[in-house]
Amino acid sequence: MSGTETAKIEVWWDMNDCPIPEGYDARRVRPSMERAFEKIGYTGPVSITAYGDQTKTPDHHLLALSSTGVAVVHTISESTRSVMYRDMVEWRGQNPPPGTMMIISDQVEGDFSWDLARLQQRNRYDLFQANSMKSRDDLLLVYYANWRWEQLLEEGGAPPPVANGLSSAAMFYCKSCNFDCQSLKKFRKHLSSYKHGLEEAINPPDTRLSCVTKTWARNYPATPEHATAKIHVLWDMNDCPIPEGYDARRVRPSIEKALKEIGYSGPVSITAFADQKQTPVHHLLALSSTGVDFSHTLPFRPFEMPVLVTSAEWLWDNLLAVSETKRHILHKCSESESERVVAASTGMFCCTLCLCDCKSLDDFNKHLSREENDFAFSILSSPAKAV
Repeated sequence: MSGTETAKIEVWWDMNDCPIPEGYDARRVRPSMERAFEKIGYTGPVSITAYGDQTKTPDHHLLALSSTGVAVVHTISESTRSVMYRDMVEWRGQNPPPGTMMIISDQVEGDFSWDLARLQQRNRYDLFQANSMKSRDDLLLVYYANWRWEQLLEEGGAPPPVANGLSSAAMFYCKSCNFDCQSLKKFRKHLSSYKHGLEEAINPPDTRLSCVTKTWARNYPATPEHATAKIHVLWDMNDCPIPEGYDARRVRPSIEKALKEIGYSGPVSITAFADQKQTPVHHLLALSSTGVDFSHTLPFRPFEMPVLVTSAEWLWDNLLAVSETKRHILHKCSESESERVVAASTGMFCCTLCLCDCKSLDDFNKHLSREENDFAFSILSSPAKAV
């Protein structure tokens, strides 16, 4: 069994989005979650924190949850999402992988998922979700499992035996006042106090999500495990063409230098995608002489574009200018030698329309000029006819 499957499991539960159903024994919440994890091989210790406006939660639910070791957090409904996320980020900082995270909420999309996806890039945890709505594909976050809330609650069967008093692990927290206790009576007394009401009125918890990755540099340094790994560059020449007058032989050194400046020194492979019939021959020669591969494709976009979470971003023109600081030394040679240097193609040429690979520019151009290629292009580029 892997370290992740036996590592600690932390659950953040939004009780506003996923409430305890009427008539449901709240003591079954923990065993239901634990049973769901065990079914897919996760046996580590489970910690659960329930967030919500606890002035609206019945005492019998709070007693039942706390008797099974579920921590209870009070916050105003509007700030539940931001408080949950802040606690989640704090937990990640204190608990390096391996570990498992579970989010029970209907409000993960948007800034929440974007920020968490960037955090996941740096330190990856196994991620699970439950929500009250029909499951939707998340374009940013990869979940190991996604449950419907009411189905998850049915995993545990009968409630555990009634314990005498509260579990020693159960805590009640008020995020508005930074107050905590282990007594439901003290917790209720605090929530009904003048001091608590005044604090929530004067200094209510922030309802805005604090995106921690917004403070990161746009291009943050490579982590040790990625610093020398292989780098594959996928280049759309339609969106990012070679500027007029620019020496295409500088594309590779510009990309390599930009990557090295933020700590990425692994071997770089580059594939340029475009309708290569529209690419000037001197660009193809120059790029292929530096080992750039080519893919001949249709100049169309898919109906849906993927969303990428990036470790670094550049403006195309700025990226191409990186190699300008590098001094190029030119050696005198004959015209024939110069032609041979430029034409020394080390890149591969691929036509994705015909699934044809060529090792030379001449063979590639001959293939693109054939009628078979034009026919494939016309078939693939024509709109589908309704039957």
